[in-house]
Amino acid sequence: MTSHAVDPARRALLGASASAVALTGLGPWRRAFAQETRPLPGYAAWKDAGAMIVHSPNTIELRRSAMGDGVITPVTQLYVRNNLTPPSADILTNGDAWKVQFDGVQNPRAFTLAELKKMPTETVTMVLQCSGNGRGMFPSKPAGTPWQVGAAGCVMWTGIPVRDLVRLLGGTDATAKFLTGTGGEVLPAGVDRKSRVERSVPLSAMNDALVAWELNGQPIPLAHGGPVRLIVPGFTGVNSVKYIKRIAFTSEESDSSIQQTDYRMSAPDAKGMSPSEPSVWEMPPKSWINSPLPESGALRAGSAVIKGVAFGGTNAVKQVEVSTDGGATWKVASLVGPDLGRFAWREFVANVDLSSGTHRLASRVTDVKGRTQPEERVENKAGYLNTSWRDHSVSVTVA
Repeated sequence: MTSHAVDPARRALLGASASAVALTGLGPWRRAFAQETRPLPGYAAWKDAGAMIVHSPNTIELRRSAMGDGVITPVTQLYVRNNLTPPSADILTNGDAWKVQFDGVQNPRAFTLAELKKMPTETVTMVLQCSGNGRGMFPSKPAGTPWQVGAAGCVMWTGIPVRDLVRLLGGTDATAKFLTGTGGEVLPAGVDRKSRVERSVPLSAMNDALVAWELNGQPIPLAHGGPVRLIVPGFTGVNSVKYIKRIAFTSEESDSSIQQTDYRMSAPDAKGMSPSEPSVWEMPPKSWINSPLPESGALRAGSAVIKGVAFGGTNAVKQVEVSTDGGATWKVASLVGPDLGRFAWREFVANVDLSSGTHRLASRVTDVKGRTQPEERVENKAGYLNTSWRDHSVSVTVA
């Protein structure tokens, strides 16, 4: 992460990314969403309606064909996923009074947002991705939102590093093994406390985590966790707890349902999820193609340009390859655009020659640790962490 203020160059980058987005339809999933007429919910009514798919008031996806050619995803096109109904927008009226409690440190205390803003800040650019992004590609049709690729974006967060706050508070307790964040959603009357949004991640995640109050250079809106959000780069979105009100360093994982029995990589035939199964934490390497897509219509035979995005989760991208024959052969693509750090995605392009007929276009990424995006998905009950390059491939027709 690098420290810098919100300067004109940065705002220009955000503006350029926003203006680069083109809206051309949904394509291979057009039939699935042809009857989709749900309006944007009030707390996200400011988003680009033509670019979004509203699955439900708490699940809103960016269309694949609307991702455009920019590293930074405009906030108006960033997906939305909430596990509980967001708090009242009133919490933003006096956001500086919002408090974040720190426990499991030598000197526990609470900070107001106003106090946090007076401390040195850092900005991190990272991929924010729902754990279930790509669930809609599972033939088993797991329960949950049938996301394609649009439950992901690459955005900038600004705030104070958690490690700096821990240092200020005298360090963590000797028994600490996890960083546990608790959200500020209000549980409905009669709902068990274990339904609260509270996630635990390994203590090592503290080194990169932020307590953030800006998203792409602006105050975080309610839809994305404002006024203050815990950000855990390289981990799936559920671990970056919204409306953060408490950060604790604990010896055990949270006993919340969202930690113990949700977001687990359980076997497809499991009767339920178990805390003995792997938790959905770090994101594996992943890439996909955004152009050309089937809805672009038939292409002309000859030279064509393949474009897409790739990321390595907790590691930087080393290489992206593309295939025009469904993975039989591969060609190294070029990484283009700015490199905004190991947690951000990279744009890639490849010039290819396409003969008349049907071509299956695919991409696969390798990170700097040598991990390569796999051909097949990891089958699991909830449809989490689909990184299959075959699932994410697209078929185009060349005239």
